[in-house]
Amino acid sequence: MTTATSTSTAARAAAIVSQYFSAPIASLEATATQLGTELAAYGNLGPLSSQQLDALVEPHALATVSLPDVHIYGAGFIAAVGLLTDERNHLSWWQGDDPKRLLLAAQSVNKEHIDYSELEWFRVPMETGRGHVAGPYVDYLCSDEYTITIAAPVHIDGTFVGVAGLDLLIDSVERQLLPKLAELGDKVTLVNSVGRVVISTDARHATGDAVRAGALAELARTACEGVALEIIAE
Repeated sequence: MTTATSTSTAARAAAIVSQYFSAPIASLEATATQLGTELAAYGNLGPLSSQQLDALVEPHALATVSLPDVHIYGAGFIAAVGLLTDERNHLSWWQGDDPKRLLLAAQSVNKEHIDYSELEWFRVPMETGRGHVAGPYVDYLCSDEYTITIAAPVHIDGTFVGVAGLDLLIDSVERQLLPKLAELGDKVTLVNSVGRVVISTDARHATGDAVRAGALAELARTACEGVALEIIAE
């Protein structure tokens, strides 16, 4: 494949990926802004409990997982340490085809005590003040499957109070994106910001493979507008 052909293929693939992620990201950014406003208003009424937080988050989470065209597995809000009166931190999260609130204690007592600030999808938005795409990784917290998590920071008057987030299962992303990328006729690989394969039309490149260690390392990358992912076309 010539350089001109690969550049054209990469540009078309990047446009497909950007369009796919645009609605979920826009929804998440709107949720982060709205939750910041609602939490600020609620704060004027007194201390906030986990039950009250869940009531605020639920309509936003259900609206996100109900978005058309993209199968979003789960969505919600993860509170920063100290935001709530009754829990050190709290995962207010809805997931599944018939979305239900995730109850971590019912799965494992250890999961109640996770320090979310150590997890990439929480830590990076907290430290940078910007949205972040984490994964692919095996999500042992929510789904036990290969997952992409997109998260956006939530602030009250400039103070970080948690992240709004959504999960996309790699299996769903493959089923929805790979046929469109395969139609381009060339081998196309989608990689994340740290050089790991998200999905690929080339069976030689599996989800999670490190690009720096293989044949893709020297090839040009094309950024996907609006999401921190890149296309490599062969």
